[in-house]
Amino acid sequence: MTVVVTGGAGLVGGHVIAALVARGERVRALVRAPGKRAVERLGAEAIVGDVTDPAAWRSACAAPGGVRGVIHAAALVARRSPYAEYLHVNVGGTEHAAAAARAAGARLVHLSSVAVYGRRRPYTHAAGALDETYPFQPLDTNDYYARSKRLAETRLWEETSRGGLWAVALRPNVIYGEFDRQFSPRVVRLVRAGIVPQIGPGTNRLSVVYAGNVAAAALAALDASVPGGTAYNVTNDGALTQREFADAFAAALGVRLRRIRLPRATTAAAVRAFTILRGLTRPGRYVGVAAGSVSFLSGENPYRSDRARDELGWRPPTEPHAAIARTVRWCLQMETPGR
Repeated sequence: MTVVVTGGAGLVGGHVIAALVARGERVRALVRAPGKRAVERLGAEAIVGDVTDPAAWRSACAAPGGVRGVIHAAALVARRSPYAEYLHVNVGGTEHAAAAARAAGARLVHLSSVAVYGRRRPYTHAAGALDETYPFQPLDTNDYYARSKRLAETRLWEETSRGGLWAVALRPNVIYGEFDRQFSPRVVRLVRAGIVPQIGPGTNRLSVVYAGNVAAAALAALDASVPGGTAYNVTNDGALTQREFADAFAAALGVRLRRIRLPRATTAAAVRAFTILRGLTRPGRYVGVAAGSVSFLSGENPYRSDRARDELGWRPPTEPHAAIARTVRWCLQMETPGR
């Protein structure tokens, strides 16, 4: 049987395809035309279409021998688009994924995010203090991504409550790794310059997770003998501090670092001002999550992933230093002309 993957030309989806292919699975990737070659290079059969199109889902799930699982990783993350577009892709796409999985009799693994909990409040808690029972906190009006991912989960649980659909949601935190065209390349550029900002003492453990380890959780969920209708944090695959994270990138790049230490309060105030200004100059557009990024960079990783380890048997296969070395190699390769 076949596993259908969305977001296969992106960060998590690419790792999911690679992991499935490595263990001999037949994989179909529902992908837009620009990503066709990328998923084919990974070993998947490309079905060109959009996750917001029911006809594309029907084509993807019409696989010989049937479809046993759908791993839905496609999402609009940080594009400066209006909220309606986030709803169309992130919520609408999830609704179509649920309908397609139900029609195919397939399991559905939905890639959600810890953003559903709220961007800043969690980082006031101690390391490893928050599990999946942590109550959702208010979201900023302009945090289109978090709002759409929370609503997508709501729609998913509504669909599972109707019966006839097995589905779980995975909630990773900030993800890095090969195929990342946002966070990881920015870290590489910053570290390669040799001077990095450090908020506070830098001893806080960052709330990050390697994409390959998130993919391992998706495959574990696909195989696990657990009831559906459950969310799993996938947030603890190592414990690098803010300083150690930058140092690991520096080691992989072969550079020495100087740090500019920034007081947390001053940095937070400057970022809030920037966010307000962007909101005024670009009303109705997504202005990013800069305010929450200060909490992320200076706070501990507050989440715990015990449920994923205990119920899904998730064992992250790649430790952080090896993951960062792989990430740096990929980012440098992508800078080569013609790639």
